Amino acid sequence: MTRPANSKLNKHSKTCSLVLEGNQVKVRLIAERLETRVPVHVDWLRFTCQVRNAPMPSQDVLFPPPVRSTLERPLSAFEEDHGTYEAQRFARFMHKLQQVPDADFAISTQAAELALRVVEALGEGFNVGHEIGKGHDFYKSRWSIERNGEEVGWVGFGASGDSPRQQAQKRTLHVNLYGTACTFAKPSWRYAMADLIDEVKGVLTRCDLALDFFEGITGGMDRIKGDYETGLMDSGGKRLKCNMVGDWMNGKARSFYIGSKEVGKQTNIYEKGHQLFGDKDASGWMRAELRLGNKARVLDADMLRRPADFFAEASPWHASLLREADADIELNAASLACNGRLAAETIEAEVTRNKRWVRDVAGPSLALMFTLMDGEEFAAIVEGASLPGRLRRFSRNEIARVYQRATKRVFKGADAGHVNA
Repeated sequence: MTRPANSKLNKHSKTCSLVLEGNQVKVRLIAERLETRVPVHVDWLRFTCQVRNAPMPSQDVLFPPPVRSTLERPLSAFEEDHGTYEAQRFARFMHKLQQVPDADFAISTQAAELALRVVEALGEGFNVGHEIGKGHDFYKSRWSIERNGEEVGWVGFGASGDSPRQQAQKRTLHVNLYGTACTFAKPSWRYAMADLIDEVKGVLTRCDLALDFFEGITGGMDRIKGDYETGLMDSGGKRLKCNMVGDWMNGKARSFYIGSKEVGKQTNIYEKGHQLFGDKDASGWMRAELRLGNKARVLDADMLRRPADFFAEASPWHASLLREADADIELNAASLACNGRLAAETIEAEVTRNKRWVRDVAGPSLALMFTLMDGEEFAAIVEGASLPGRLRRFSRNEIARVYQRATKRVFKGADAGHVNA
């Protein structure tokens, strides 16, 4: 097969994208540690509650303001607090609710209210999608939880079938928050979410607790394998199941699993830097991720408030690893300032790459369009266009702050360079 002419460009772009995403995640994780002084990060969360315990829909949900097709008139006081764009989104979201059949309206509004409460707990930058989507995990429908237009979680409701089990599920609402939502939420989100779960008498069905070693674990993956072989990971006097994944012969992208999903307790120790930056990563970043499910145990909402305690309670080996991390992650205010600059540099680097692509790849086509089309025709093409793929992880305000500086870099010959972790 003939390679595309721009295969090197695509490969380079993919590598740059991995680096930028990895830098973002690393910055957020370090900032969370500095803010909370807790080394263990909650990386995935799922919980279910009975419909009868879910929050009742607010007046705005039950009696939404009319949707207007223009921006000349304010929608409501909501617009004054959140701006025109957010108000329009909220109005479209409410409009969709009014189109739900009567038989499903009550549960749809309760699911919507729960989604709004989850977004509130996550913090700024999150919102509920204004379209009702097809459900997951045997739920009929879902409200998406989004960040910068990308789904980072959902609230499922309704049954997709008529079996007794699914009819019982119809009486529940389910919240699923991906790792991205947990990583980019405000530092205090865990406490707000735990309070919400308690309020709705929710049942945790999954909670992942992650312990990061940004410079690597002493002894690396070979040490992890050795700990298993010498019995340090044994639990209750028994040798747990293990599974080795990745390129162990060449030392790339390795994972070491202990425990089992079937009993709802599995730990994955893996090379996080390779996952985010590619197998040429030299940071040494490793993560020990404890994945807990409710198949054979009851998960307590307090693990959101005290994740380090629950990580340590998993086994003596987990407790020793946490002590090792505590001794290794003494961070100071200078680190926070450094990583704040890194976050800004990450955004600017991506905007700069986008401008270079426009100049070098799309420039001739844009020049032809600009010279042969009138202003209205040209505006019709770009009006309402979404952000380019790799810029969607940033907000428009974040992009705007660095846009002019990136323009000078590209069109005045300055070199943007590379952003390092």
